[in-house]
Amino acid sequence: MTHSMRTDTYSPHFGEGGGWRDNATRYALLPLRIFLGVTFIYAGLDKLTDSAFMKDSGAGSIGDMMRAVRDSSAIPALVDLSLKSPVGFGYAIAFGELAVGIGTLLGLLARLAALGGALISLSLWLTVSWASDPYYYGNDLAYLMAWTPLVLAGAPLLSLDAALRSRRRQRSGGYR
Repeated sequence: MTHSMRTDTYSPHFGEGGGWRDNATRYALLPLRIFLGVTFIYAGLDKLTDSAFMKDSGAGSIGDMMRAVRDSSAIPALVDLSLKSPVGFGYAIAFGELAVGIGTLLGLLARLAALGGALISLSLWLTVSWASDPYYYGNDLAYLMAWTPLVLAGAPLLSLDAALRSRRRQRSGGYR
């Protein structure tokens, strides 16, 4: 019995035709991009519109949440830093989530947006969801892993990055 490896399953140029496998490969990250973009936009808007969240203390406030997780977090000093200005930290997270979500959804500076999403997820995993037992109950680790392919690949299709790259190629005579 002989074994062979297919070498024709990936097309290096996104503009080329191909079968359904080539199309599936090209568009594989699009559902992830849409999910993460919409989710982070929603999370940012949810924080900004929740009057209880953007307070130093009280039920549902960012301040009380951070005080509750301080002793169980992996990096208590990070929580202490947020507690110096809980409302400012809340706004920073909310606007960061909005920027990441919009950048990811539109595919504008997609790798940078994905890196921002990964860093937000990492910081939340190390603080808020660190004590989740078992670890897979905490969703921030899963979000961190979901951002990784987008950090590596960016948004090569259906994105402003791709449109800008194409425009630069046209202006430079196709040599980029």
